[in-house]
Amino acid sequence: MTTSPSTPWLLARRAAKMNPSVIREILKVTEKPGIISFAGGLPSPKTFPVAEFEAACAKVLRDDPAGALQYAASEGFGPLREQVAAMLPWNVDPAQVLITTGSQQGLDLVAKVLIDADSKVLVESPTYLGAVMAFMPMEPEVVSIDNDAEGVDVADLRSKAAGARFMYVLPNFQNPTGRTMTELGRARLSAAATELGLPLIEDNPYGDLWFDNAPAAPLTARNPDGCIYLGSFSKVLAPGLRLGFVVAPKAVYPKLLQAKQAADLHSPGFNQRLIAEVMKDGFLDRHVPTIRALYKSQRDAMLDALAREMPVGDPDSTLTWNTPAGGMFLWARLPKGMSAVDLLPYAVEQNVAFVPGSPFYADHGDPRTLRLSFVTPSVAEIHQGVAALAKAITLYAASLAK
Repeated sequence: MTTSPSTPWLLARRAAKMNPSVIREILKVTEKPGIISFAGGLPSPKTFPVAEFEAACAKVLRDDPAGALQYAASEGFGPLREQVAAMLPWNVDPAQVLITTGSQQGLDLVAKVLIDADSKVLVESPTYLGAVMAFMPMEPEVVSIDNDAEGVDVADLRSKAAGARFMYVLPNFQNPTGRTMTELGRARLSAAATELGLPLIEDNPYGDLWFDNAPAAPLTARNPDGCIYLGSFSKVLAPGLRLGFVVAPKAVYPKLLQAKQAADLHSPGFNQRLIAEVMKDGFLDRHVPTIRALYKSQRDAMLDALAREMPVGDPDSTLTWNTPAGGMFLWARLPKGMSAVDLLPYAVEQNVAFVPGSPFYADHGDPRTLRLSFVTPSVAEIHQGVAALAKAITLYAASLAK
């Protein structure tokens, strides 16, 4: 890379691999007054336990102000690490828990520790855009693995796994599709990964947000030494505190810790104490069901609105969509010949926004797909927004017919 005549700055080669988040760019559009946004993966503010955090702030500052406001251990606040270990459904040593500045930092640490230039990394098709963004500065070869009704297509995995550093998966209510890996799919993937000597990076920010039935046991519970597990407090408590965690095998943990130390020394100690204080005495067991009930009602509202506004017919001639069993997202596909990127301006003109699906593919993106988030708008806004989306599709289809 060369310098331009107007600047002395020479950027690192990896900087060319850094690109703006498509989702973040689309969110700027939603700042337009009156826009109904199905775009952002933002938890509903109605779920934030404000009173509990207010009480926790007062208690933490009263009981341990010096500890809360001072530098802290890079591993994280000891009582919080113990709480994380205790709430996971397999035997976890708190010494394996690393508190991170959001689970997004966990992805960054994994990339720094496990990826060399040109090394192969496997992902689902499609996959979480933020993970690919975290991986790309390390200059890997990112390879997509097909999916089937149960989860990862193990036959496709076997054909592409040679030399891969790891596979990154979101088994529960995946971002962007909302799909969930079945028990059979998990058992099949875990067995294949163990046989192939392929580490798994299991990202589970949405796993507690099930609507009717809890998902099957985590992949990590089946082979703890072959998996790194990422979790988040953003979806069940408050995203603004920017706290998540990594559970790593002892063979990998020290290097993740060193990468964490180089990145930010430690995640905010005050925030960690707030989370620990709010979570004690089983608060999540009481709080999370209220989130599930709210999000299920909003999912149902979106499904009802889609069924009312969109004609039913052949998948190539009508909009189709799935029915997520939890989480925050619904995945839809436009009629044949349409592009979600091209539809977006028509939607914005109708005061509704969504995220086109193609950026979520590491390769061979499907231009007809789009992601709809149902958790932030109200039920009334969901019905209004879906009607606006239907009108936008009609106008777009008319433009194509000219």
